[in-house]
Amino acid sequence: MARLNYLELPVAATEPAKTFYATVMGWTFTDYGPDYAATTSGDTDMGLDADTMLTTLLPVIQVDDLEATLSAVEAGGGVIVQPIFAFPGGRRFHFRDPDGHVLAAMVAE
Repeated sequence: MARLNYLELPVAATEPAKTFYATVMGWTFTDYGPDYAATTSGDTDMGLDADTMLTTLLPVIQVDDLEATLSAVEAGGGVIVQPIFAFPGGRRFHFRDPDGHVLAAMVAE
């Protein structure tokens, strides 16, 4: 079953963004390099990405079978904008839906 499990925010710099969300929401972040940090609550988590080409939010949907989802996206009229790649904790790809929204599908490993 697919479920929204992550939201990635493009930010100018991770430290000010971490400070803001820690102060306002009480969230804690784990650093994954100088330009990326994320909450790791296990619920719907959020990443702060200061090294991205994205200009808007990136919803990340967790799926059971990444390759089958990629095929379904293409068959349904979506366009793959970033092929499958590994990241700490799993693999994912980015796609554009027929309305132009960019999302990601991921599988945990």
